[in-house]
Amino acid sequence: MPFLDQLQRWANERPDDTAIVVGAQRLTWESLQKLAADLVPQSQQVTVLTEGNSVEFVARFAAAVAGERQCAVLDPSWPEHLRNEVRSRLGAPAPASGTALDDGPADSSFLIGMTSGTTSVPKAFTRSRQSWVRSFQASMAFFGLESTDKTMAPGPLASSLNLYALSECLYAGSEFHTLDSFDVGDVHAAITHDGITRLVLVPTMLRLLSERGLLGGVDASGVRSIICAGSKLDARTLEAARRWAPNATLFEYYGASELSFVSGLGLAPGQTPSPGGSGIGRPFPGVEVLIMDDDGGILPDGADGNICVRSGMVSNGYLWGDDGQALRRFGDWFTVGDQGYLTDGELHILGRRSDMIITSGKNVYPHEVELALASVPGVAAAVAAGMPDDLRGQRVVAGIVLSNGGLTATQVRTGLEEVLARDKRPIQYYILDELPLTDRGKVSRQLLLDWIGEGDRKARRLA
Repeated sequence: MPFLDQLQRWANERPDDTAIVVGAQRLTWESLQKLAADLVPQSQQVTVLTEGNSVEFVARFAAAVAGERQCAVLDPSWPEHLRNEVRSRLGAPAPASGTALDDGPADSSFLIGMTSGTTSVPKAFTRSRQSWVRSFQASMAFFGLESTDKTMAPGPLASSLNLYALSECLYAGSEFHTLDSFDVGDVHAAITHDGITRLVLVPTMLRLLSERGLLGGVDASGVRSIICAGSKLDARTLEAARRWAPNATLFEYYGASELSFVSGLGLAPGQTPSPGGSGIGRPFPGVEVLIMDDDGGILPDGADGNICVRSGMVSNGYLWGDDGQALRRFGDWFTVGDQGYLTDGELHILGRRSDMIITSGKNVYPHEVELALASVPGVAAAVAAGMPDDLRGQRVVAGIVLSNGGLTATQVRTGLEEVLARDKRPIQYYILDELPLTDRGKVSRQLLLDWIGEGDRKARRLA
């Protein structure tokens, strides 16, 4: 079962309590249960949802996974031809058996997940109901989710981060909030008026909420946990979040759609990480982690390699698009190709191998360069990438957003001396007014290279 039996339970035990809030729309546990139950007979064996955030989306999603049904949630911002291609690969709609709003067999698939993509057809993978129950149990224990919490996940429900947060709250009987679309003022209003205690979001959203919240005097002292995914928090975002939400534990975690949760750490109020650190905590409950080479050999502490995971939360694999590399298996260990190393049980993330920069025969991961740069005084945020270079093969370049004016390239280089090895330091620096972001709010290293290559004023050489 993923969450439907639990939804029935909360509707029986707490029918009039608020379950879901989407902007100005609210549903109680009883009204959500009834709305979803009415939709079950209309749901196909495989339902494709491609719409924005709404209470109706929540009810349709619940109905679409009843019994042994499966649901694929597509990003509505994808081009129509891409959505149509996914639909065609999933096959013609077929009726499903059963009309009850209840969970199917634990080992049956209920979710068809998609890797992100806006131009090419994404890979599709499936998840069993039992894998999500195990994920719920692990994340509730790690993040300390309680039924009295009020969670705000202000991003699109088509994103796996937010869809999982919604489902986790349905399982836990915890009030879930989101918005029709992300708006800083609306999130601040929800924190102030609805008593939000928990935020689930990406670092760029946390930066905006924290900095504007401090400027506007928005009281976030009631927020007790902030859960960030997508990339490691930089020093400025951490500092702003600490001041804006002083009583919150800041959680960071590493995971992948195909693997679920892998490792994480929580920074209690007043606790600060080491500058430029790449550590992302210890394995989640029920998860084992090893570093392996490309042949499945186990590597010692401190050696870089494939981050390999063994847990009951791993997906079933791909329906299509499996090239043998995206999700590799060594016995009962799985990897998506992310690179890292272990030291005394703590996992350190270096990034995807495809992002790796090879300069003068040395392997450099942009992620570790970015973390080091973000620890330099005067640097608000940074993005690093590799540019073609006739002598070195590639040269490391970096774009930086300044927290104040007057910083020179020499000052940046000096700031890196204690936190980054010399052969990993950027050759050139560019001033950015803002980070190069995709439509989903993720940093794009390719966009930085495009700006530099085109001589765009968005990336100006730092002397």
